[in-house]
Amino acid sequence: MSSEYSRVRSYIAQLFRENSEEQLIEKLLPKGHNPPPSIPRGNSRDHLFERLNFLRLPPEHRREIADPRSVLHGDSYRHNIENYIGTVKIPLGLAGPLRVNGLFAQGDYYVPLATTEAALVASYSRGSRLITEAGGCTAMLLNEGVSRAPGFVFSNLIETGLFIVWVQGQFERFQERASQTTRHGKLVDMRLTVEGNHVYLYFEFTTGDACGQNMVTIATEAICSYIHENSPVKPRRCFVEANLSGDKKASIQSFQSVRGRKVTAEVIIDGELIKKWLHTVPEKLVEYWRISAIGGALSNTIGLQGQYANGLAALYLACGQDVACVAESSVGLTRFEITSKGDLYASVTLPNLMVGTVGGGTGLPSQRACLEIMGLFGPNKARAFAELCAALCLGGELSITGAMCASEFTKAHRLLARHTKTHKGLAYF
Repeated sequence: MSSEYSRVRSYIAQLFRENSEEQLIEKLLPKGHNPPPSIPRGNSRDHLFERLNFLRLPPEHRREIADPRSVLHGDSYRHNIENYIGTVKIPLGLAGPLRVNGLFAQGDYYVPLATTEAALVASYSRGSRLITEAGGCTAMLLNEGVSRAPGFVFSNLIETGLFIVWVQGQFERFQERASQTTRHGKLVDMRLTVEGNHVYLYFEFTTGDACGQNMVTIATEAICSYIHENSPVKPRRCFVEANLSGDKKASIQSFQSVRGRKVTAEVIIDGELIKKWLHTVPEKLVEYWRISAIGGALSNTIGLQGQYANGLAALYLACGQDVACVAESSVGLTRFEITSKGDLYASVTLPNLMVGTVGGGTGLPSQRACLEIMGLFGPNKARAFAELCAALCLGGELSITGAMCASEFTKAHRLLARHTKTHKGLAYF
């Protein structure tokens, strides 16, 4: 990672204006004396108050974090947090209605979004209403599976080769061992990658209606134990995840397989609706999409889209999903074209939607309530939730592109984030 000469020189000059060389070195040296006290541990209410007292927070800050409800219901968070001290309140807004014509998601949805970013809910709500007035978007789940990729270290290539020969005949045994750890997950595929004396086994599981990160980790650990017990060539070392699965990272691999649920959604919108809701014309939307595609290529982005992460992060926060998975879930492709009739064709494809409607944070009180708003809490709802995610992203892409084309992007943020007067011609809601 390089830095420009002029910036480095300016930064170094600033440091030495404020410190001597000895002072700078002293700041950077390890300081092992007088270690701070450890955080009090434990899950009881007394432990909660012990940690709050330990922090010595001013009363007004303490009340905000550990309000009476957060203290009263602390036990409900026990399996989702350690060293619990309270809750953070994030504003929750409602976008929609969003009409989805999917294989699994059918109907009109009002979508809860938790965010601190002004204009976000307004933008997604506008795109959702546009889609709904156009008759809804078509959404289709294409594939699903959650991966885990353990890594094995051998002494040399001979051992590596012998291990590969043995592994090829063990898939059914791996399935049996994995099935002993879960009633909902199933090992469905395996891929092998060799790099010198390293072997990566890429396991793909179905996980039912759960996002399934912990499920597949536990199942993979069981397979690794089976390998250690039965392999004729013992690995020198084994790691349950060797960073090949793409877990919580954007990667090119996203477009070659699936991690989570792969979904696509499309809509066709006539020019009058584009003018009504986005204050522009289909041709200009496509022109913007084209220049943004080149911009994405020039900056080497993975995928091509405008703001998937905005909507997904807000939806994940509201609905108890693993928010860190936005790193991989927001990889995808947006495409705009003009149809033979002069209408706008718009589509999104997201290959890595890590979502679930059971397990994880979905059962927490507020998060469950948000899923219930959409009728998507519990078993047999995860596929519909994934299709809804794609539909929401499609609405966001339409709205942000429209804002760029109508020169409303800056105006919207000035109006909604800085509370200035309404700008003439700006209709973001």
